[in-house]
Amino acid sequence: MTVSAAAAPSASAVADLADRRLSIAFINWAHAIDHFVILIYPTVVIALQAVYGDSYSTLLYIATASFVAFGLFSLPAGWLGDHWSRRNMMTVFFFGVGISLIAVALSPSLYVLGFALFALGLFAAIYHPVGTAMIVEAATQRGRTLAFNGVCGNLGVALAAAITAALTALLSWRGAFFVPGVICIVTGFAYLWLAPKEGRHAAARSSSPDVPMSTALAAVIFGLFLVVAVSAGLVFNTISVALPKIVDERISGISLIEVGGLTTAVFLCGAVAQLTVGRLVERFQPHILFAILAIMQFSGVVWSAYASGATLLFALAFTMAAIYGQITVN
Repeated sequence: MTVSAAAAPSASAVADLADRRLSIAFINWAHAIDHFVILIYPTVVIALQAVYGDSYSTLLYIATASFVAFGLFSLPAGWLGDHWSRRNMMTVFFFGVGISLIAVALSPSLYVLGFALFALGLFAAIYHPVGTAMIVEAATQRGRTLAFNGVCGNLGVALAAAITAALTALLSWRGAFFVPGVICIVTGFAYLWLAPKEGRHAAARSSSPDVPMSTALAAVIFGLFLVVAVSAGLVFNTISVALPKIVDERISGISLIEVGGLTTAVFLCGAVAQLTVGRLVERFQPHILFAILAIMQFSGVVWSAYASGATLLFALAFTMAAIYGQITVN
């Protein structure tokens, strides 16, 4: 029995699918890198206290500009991605982040360190407005592809503390920045060589709304979601940055590598929760899950504030699970 030509996929369709998969693979890797590099410093800063003799709060303050740039420069990055080239912007992302990490590693003073961290935040800001748009454009199964993309970003968050602590112990705090910097630059060259050109997967966006509603109701919903996004983002980023220090201070007598390992374990609990909540959203109303997770999040933060020792780890894991779950519902 022969298979008709119409039933077999054409060579162009096979090539198109391969290009989509390759593009998605690079964007998923970029998502992991993006979250990983932003959270290197919150672990390294513990070691820097001994190097520079300054307090944790003073040294962490140096990275403030980096975190601000990470959010603020998303706006021009998204505009450039739309009006210039998303592929080129991702190339700038890989090389810019890599060079910034190496600049941090070679910084001769805290002032130069602060400027280099600012550059790191600026280039890291490219990913979310550009990479997410590329994922949506290239995906054939958007729900599954976006979910896996989110897991990749969460793994970057989770592994940052453990890998950074290990590199700091093996090489020094400078090595904790230098090694990821080299990896980013190598990835940039691979992306330039292998990534498919733009325009193959572009599709016109429908002008009809997914959910018709009045202008007033849309404004109210948008305003409420801004409140949710700001408050949830504040809690998430505060705990993400402070978590290594919380573990270091509240669980006495452990090394930096152990701090990194325990921090990673807590983050992984959040990643597992995100997958679980992703399935629950298919069975229960999102607003019901949101309310439950918001209560869990508040309870977890209060519990973490008063817990210590092994109990603290359970409290932090509970809190992180609620935070990541809420991100999924959002």
